[in-house]
Amino acid sequence: MCLQILTKIFLTHSSHQYQQQTLSFGSAIKTNPSHHHQGLGMEAHSIDGVSSQTDSKFYDDDGHVKRTGNLWTTSSHIITAVVGSGVLSLAWAMAQMGWVVGPAVMIFFSVVTLYTTALLADCYRSGDPISGKRNYTFMDAVQTILGRHYDTFCGVIQYSNLYGTAVGYTIAASISMMAIKKSNCFHSSGRDGPCQISSNPFMIGFGIIQIVFSQIPDFHKTWWLSIVAAVMSFAYSIIGLSLGIAKVAETGFKGSLTGIKIGAVTETQKVWGVFQGLGDIAFAYSYSQILIEIQDTIKSPPSEAKTMKKAAKLSIGVTTTFYMLCGFMGYAAFGDTAPGNLLTGFGFYDPYWLVDIANAAIVIHLVGAYQVYSQPLFAFVEKWVSKRWPNVDKEYKVPIPGFAPYNLSPFRLVWRTGFVIITTIVAMLIPFFNDILGLLGALGFWPLSVYFPVEMSIKQKKIPKWSQRWIGMQILSFVCLVVSVAAAIGSIASIVVDLQKYKPFHVDY
Repeated sequence: MCLQILTKIFLTHSSHQYQQQTLSFGSAIKTNPSHHHQGLGMEAHSIDGVSSQTDSKFYDDDGHVKRTGNLWTTSSHIITAVVGSGVLSLAWAMAQMGWVVGPAVMIFFSVVTLYTTALLADCYRSGDPISGKRNYTFMDAVQTILGRHYDTFCGVIQYSNLYGTAVGYTIAASISMMAIKKSNCFHSSGRDGPCQISSNPFMIGFGIIQIVFSQIPDFHKTWWLSIVAAVMSFAYSIIGLSLGIAKVAETGFKGSLTGIKIGAVTETQKVWGVFQGLGDIAFAYSYSQILIEIQDTIKSPPSEAKTMKKAAKLSIGVTTTFYMLCGFMGYAAFGDTAPGNLLTGFGFYDPYWLVDIANAAIVIHLVGAYQVYSQPLFAFVEKWVSKRWPNVDKEYKVPIPGFAPYNLSPFRLVWRTGFVIITTIVAMLIPFFNDILGLLGALGFWPLSVYFPVEMSIKQKKIPKWSQRWIGMQILSFVCLVVSVAAAIGSIASIVVDLQKYKPFHVDY
């Protein structure tokens, strides 16, 4: 299936490659310097809302270079955003809740995510779903539909969440890289050998890689990176699933209906564990904060909302299947002792080379996922700066032998490099940031994934207050608010525990 996806996308984009290069690197940049921001909120020059670009063969209705995204590229972006290395922690989440509540929670959140995604997809255009005004970002949609006083609240939560995700991915990637080295150490020295490894060199290495990839101009041009990342997510998920099946065949089926029993843990620990497990599953599905940005890469016709809804059904169906298989088989293999991460928590030691391949796939996936979450933040800052200082957008052609010239923006180079450096330093300073990321996710899940999509849909579709549909949507919003609060409490409890054992700039694995 992955090969089919790659083939379809290659064929779709190959026909546009020369056209895109010509438009991106030719004189079109001089006449409209905002083209390299297309799809991320930068508006083209227009008079009275009418695009100055009249050639519909090369430009969309808003004057931006023709969008070429389709069902497959959109699905790749979503899968890259949704299927993170957190899929390997779902066995631990299952251990907190057991065979009854765990699967029910997974199904619940997959349905909620699919529903709110459909609501949010309709918010990409205001007014007419085919020709209405485009909202390039999540904040644009909130401001246009709900009003300006909502967008500040939305922006603080959205971009804090995106930045926190970048820090969390830096930590997660370093853990997988350390796991490879530790696995090899175990293989040569035995499981009791001296195999303590510092995370700092691996975080720095990951940061250097991100400095390079962060120079990709915009979200639209990361489609190939998302495809590679999506394939990698399937690879390590399948390896984790296969190892789980082998473990079950070897030791038998484990687990219980209610998860970890009180006695093995205290009542308080049981409650915190359930809350954290609930949060892990809920936030594993969360990608609403970048949905509008992904949708802005889609070509039309058909309408962008129609393509996005199809991609969401495909992607969420695939991810839910993988989540259940990996979570179920991991829990069945280890029962209540399931590690926090099946591949880095050393639930599996052998075959060590297969575990190494899986962790390498995780690192490659996180390289792409980092960009998927960072590009909207890059675009937001660059849009704001270019409005205040228009000359900062200046670009210089850098010839690359065998390829089209690269348009180098000094500001983009300096600002994005600085962003990656600061992100890496923060990850090194507080290496337990995954728990803080859980808190950011808890605080962001309800407003970004549920509240804003629900409220925008109510206003846009003029749903009468106190009607059955209105009441149902408000009940859904309230239930998800309760889940966010519970998950936040669980994350805070975990942070308090971690503060007692971690030291800044020092973590051994």
